Amino acid sequence: MTMSVRGSVVPLQEGGVDAEECEASIETHRAHTASLPEASHRCRLSKEQKEESQGSEECEGVQTTMDPEGHCEDMQGSSTGVPPHLQDLLQRSSACLSGEQVDEVKEVLTLYADVFSQGDNDLGRTSLVKHRIHTGDSRPVKLPPRRIAPARRLEVEKAVEELRAQGIIEKSASPWSAAVVLVKKKDGSTRCCVDYRGLNAVTTKDSYPLPRVDDTLDALTGAQWFSTLDLKSGYHQVEVAEEDREKTAFSYGQGLYQFKVMSFGLVNAPATFERLMERVLDGLLWKSALVYLDDVLVYGDSFKGALERLKTVLDRFRGANVKLSPKKCSLFQREVPFLGHIVSSEGVKTDPGKVESVKEWPVPRSVTEVRGFLGLCTYYRRFVKGFAQIAVPLHHLTRKGACFHWSEDCQRAFETLKEALANAPVLPYPDPMKPYVLDCDASAEGVGAVLSQEKDGQEWVVSYFSRKFSAPERNYCVTRKELLAVILAIDHFHPYLYGARFKIRTDHAALRWLKTLRNPEGQLARWIGKLEQHDYNIEYRPGKMHSNADSLSRRPCDSDCRHCRRHETEPVCVKAAGLVSDTEWGEDLKQAQRQDADIGPIVTLREEGEEKPPWESVAPLSPAAKALWQQWAVLRVSDGVLQRRWESCDGGVAFWQTIVPVNMREALVREAHGGNASGHFGVRKTLGRLKQRVYWVGMRKDVSEWCKVCDVCCGKMGPGRKTVAPLQVYQVGAPMERVAVDILGPFPQTLRGNRFVCVTMDYFTKWPEAYPLPNHEAATVAGVLVDEFFARFGVPHELHSDQGREFESAVFRECCQLLGVKKTRTTPLRPQSDGMVERYNRTLGQELAKYCQEGQEDWDLKIPLLLLAYRSAVHEVTGYTPARLMCGRELRLPVDLVTGRPPDEDLPTTITQYATALQDRLREVHHQVRGNLKVSGEAMKDRYDRRATAPPFSEGDQVWLHNPRRKKGLSPKLQSPWEGPYVVEKVISDVTFRIRQGPRKRALVVHADRLWGYHGPGNFSWGERAALLTSDEEEDKDEGLGDDEPLVMEDDGDLDLREPEPLVMEEDGADELCPLEGALADVDAGPVVGRPRRERHPPKWSEDYVLC
Repeated sequence: MTMSVRGSVVPLQEGGVDAEECEASIETHRAHTASLPEASHRCRLSKEQKEESQGSEECEGVQTTMDPEGHCEDMQGSSTGVPPHLQDLLQRSSACLSGEQVDEVKEVLTLYADVFSQGDNDLGRTSLVKHRIHTGDSRPVKLPPRRIAPARRLEVEKAVEELRAQGIIEKSASPWSAAVVLVKKKDGSTRCCVDYRGLNAVTTKDSYPLPRVDDTLDALTGAQWFSTLDLKSGYHQVEVAEEDREKTAFSYGQGLYQFKVMSFGLVNAPATFERLMERVLDGLLWKSALVYLDDVLVYGDSFKGALERLKTVLDRFRGANVKLSPKKCSLFQREVPFLGHIVSSEGVKTDPGKVESVKEWPVPRSVTEVRGFLGLCTYYRRFVKGFAQIAVPLHHLTRKGACFHWSEDCQRAFETLKEALANAPVLPYPDPMKPYVLDCDASAEGVGAVLSQEKDGQEWVVSYFSRKFSAPERNYCVTRKELLAVILAIDHFHPYLYGARFKIRTDHAALRWLKTLRNPEGQLARWIGKLEQHDYNIEYRPGKMHSNADSLSRRPCDSDCRHCRRHETEPVCVKAAGLVSDTEWGEDLKQAQRQDADIGPIVTLREEGEEKPPWESVAPLSPAAKALWQQWAVLRVSDGVLQRRWESCDGGVAFWQTIVPVNMREALVREAHGGNASGHFGVRKTLGRLKQRVYWVGMRKDVSEWCKVCDVCCGKMGPGRKTVAPLQVYQVGAPMERVAVDILGPFPQTLRGNRFVCVTMDYFTKWPEAYPLPNHEAATVAGVLVDEFFARFGVPHELHSDQGREFESAVFRECCQLLGVKKTRTTPLRPQSDGMVERYNRTLGQELAKYCQEGQEDWDLKIPLLLLAYRSAVHEVTGYTPARLMCGRELRLPVDLVTGRPPDEDLPTTITQYATALQDRLREVHHQVRGNLKVSGEAMKDRYDRRATAPPFSEGDQVWLHNPRRKKGLSPKLQSPWEGPYVVEKVISDVTFRIRQGPRKRALVVHADRLWGYHGPGNFSWGERAALLTSDEEEDKDEGLGDDEPLVMEDDGDLDLREPEPLVMEEDGADELCPLEGALADVDAGPVVGRPRRERHPPKWSEDYVLC
């Protein structure tokens, strides 16, 4: 057997080798070869020696490698004593080092080998900090274990056993328990985590701060060498206090365990770990090293300095008994990733890995995806010039209640951000010894600022800042906006500028006199007071030289972008240019007419001659072409374009209409109806506008259909007649079967702090209750119902309310579940579904107004007597007083002091007789009330349903939804109350439907009264077929059009083609009429063919009479 030692082969005796002899031989060989040049450290092995060497046993710490030529040498560092678990770290750290520097790194790694973990079971355990979990007097949170798939149960058991072997967990007998969650790590291994949300909810939060990322990065000024250190399972090296370990207990279905060390998922774990790291590196932070949780960066301006700082840091880790992960560490690099950035001697730049994910980010399809994209981009906003202004359209999508509509502005902002991050510049580190320059600017939309320094005669950007103006800030004058830009920029760059002298550059000349302004007041005085804390001077710079900050407040983009447009008065020529239609006709119209299947043949025939062609030549053509052939006498071809003559009935107005081909009609109707100068008018005005210029067969039908399906018109105008669904009557048969609850208010605050009233009423007895409340929070409302109503009258079977937040909260739902109350609710914006209590709210409000015209601070004291008055009054529906139905007797009132006991009440002599009489009386009264309620409900339904129709909606139908709620930032008079289209997902009842606007939108349950049928994309002929209208339909559509009808025929060209007739007779009367499908028509001579008239029939009711 042989043992190779860097270029030599040491023969070993059979049966083993003595370790001391081996070590001595190695040391002797090292001493001998130390004086040899590097090239002589290799030797040539014979073929036999090579084979023998490859199969030889080696002493611990000595490894052999061979190059292809047979040179044998040990792994790098093995001969210098670098442990195997650090060899990969040494190899990765040697890329930027010379041979001498590598040797120094080897010495450091050998000296501090114990600070680096050798494997998963080699973890440190510090005593500097212990993790505490303060839960106060909270009861233990115990959650049952979650079900785990059989295929993953083995993974959980394996992970738990590994944690036990590492001394991380131990068995427990704790009253606390949480569930286990398996999480896949980046390297594909499994991490056993625990769902501590229940524990975290009752844990007192630790407010120990984490360092700011920008402050951390700015501290690297002048650094040339960087070393990153990462702890091996850092949380597991921090012990949990003995008294708090039971709170970390968890179970996966087999046994109960608790953590001896800090676990992932604990709410205060980051604060505890940051406290530990700052204590370990106390005195070194911001000077030699930076720390952010378990990420440590050691830096220096020279290799020697960085090496000494690294030794100091490793000494601290050794003293704290924490260990590092060699795989995650990187030593003495010129460029390293740190906190999501790439730091180097040149400055800070974006991490290519994260930027690559931004470049490949798909177009967001929901608000959640937009927030995710903005979150990643915001992390690098310091690299993006004008970030706030660029992201304006995307931020608008994330507003509460905003409708998600991915517009062109959003797409443009999305692409601009991705491009800006992909080409982000390298920002140099600020030099605190050099003065700063702050360029500020304000626009109509926001502010922008650039902080820079002069180095080597050139300005270098340190950081960018931009922000949108709030709604009130947009109303400031120009000077106030420019000053606000300075204030906001100084606040943002406060860590750089505080205590330093700097120069403010602005393109607003009025700010030059800021320091000499006399008697400033209010907001201006406060702003100037802030500025006086700094040492600055203001320099004016013309706007053309101020483009760096100016472009931040107005991001450069297309000229039509509404976000960077100045609010200035547009010249008249610009306004007029905006009215010009994009539809241009010329040679395209001539070509389109000839290619049109309906118009092309007529153009050809007309160009061949003035004489009307025979019927046989047009018989194979389309109905629209035949309709044009019938109008031969009023057609002409001018400059290659087919036109039609139009005359008013009195002949006073006449002009030529252009015949529009199919492919141009949609754009023309869109412009005539919804153009900048069209006004979205109705059918008559839109059709009249078109008739003065153009014509095609079926124009009236197409215009009518277009106006019917126009989303803008439908969204604002709604249906001509609002939908009224049939009334749904809910019948009850006993007291407390169903109780309604509602909140009334706010009222003026009383001396007792009350502003609202919680109103309840029983559906059967009509018994009301009203409880003054200081607020209408869920806990307050639930408390008064339990303490006052339920405790006095018992728990109702069903509780009905609207969809107020207090009734939809988790607190209120849990309260109903605990008491066994069935909770029902109305559909949104449908108070009629809770009409009984809404009607009483009006009555109570009216009564309070009568008694509280003066002294409104005591209105809550009037409620008890007003309730007495209502309970003792006969109800119109039941025919009895609520007191009689609820208590079985009438209430005694102050008026009874005059008349004595109520006249209809004959008191029994004994308790038993009273109870029996009361029971009989209630049974009889309740029976009568059930009948009265049924009769009243049927009568009310009969009256209501006279104007109601059954909703015509079924699953899959598209509908409009009426939403009168005011949108934030929009005037209710200018917003459209109808939204859509929604799709009916399910028909819940005869009058309620579940609808959804998109697959990612929330489903809504609404009443049919808020729905209107969506007409869809429209059913346009666009001339593909001629509509055949009966004479009745012609008359109906022409009513009210007045004297703007054509002399010759109907403008819409919808003709009865069964009997083709010439419009104008030839002079000799010899115009030949050709039959269509065998039908002949005789036409009297005359210049005008009258339109068909509707045949009058006797009224339907006359069938019941006999006329004598």
